[in-house]
Amino acid sequence: QVQLVESGGGLAQAGDSLRLSCAASGRTFSIYVMGWFRQAPGKEREFVGRITWNGATNTYYAGSVKGRFTISRDNAKNTMYLQMNSLKPEDTAVYYCAGRAVGSSDYENWGQGTQVTVSS
Repeated sequence: QVQLVESGGGLAQAGDSLRLSCAASGRTFSIYVMGWFRQAPGKEREFVGRITWNGATNTYYAGSVKGRFTISRDNAKNTMYLQMNSLKPEDTAVYYCAGRAVGSSDYENWGQGTQVTVSS
């Protein structure tokens, strides 16, 4: 099992930047991909982006955040980051990190989420 803990959420104004962290522990060797998701009030959870966990870095982003958000990792710290720039009020949501194991098509491990609120 992999445990994931997000941190770094908070209040921001439109145009500001925030960086979220996701610390992984447990069977981290089983992770193939790590992803960020978000869920705004009254809306379904949506994919934000993902990064491969080992080897060459490969990232992919949702169109709504591409060019503004950057995902990175520090394997020595077992931590993934989400750098969010040029924040918009529509970025307000609870942000979750999730892990997907080798050979799996689903994200099996999830963090508890961290709130990001962007005011206009």
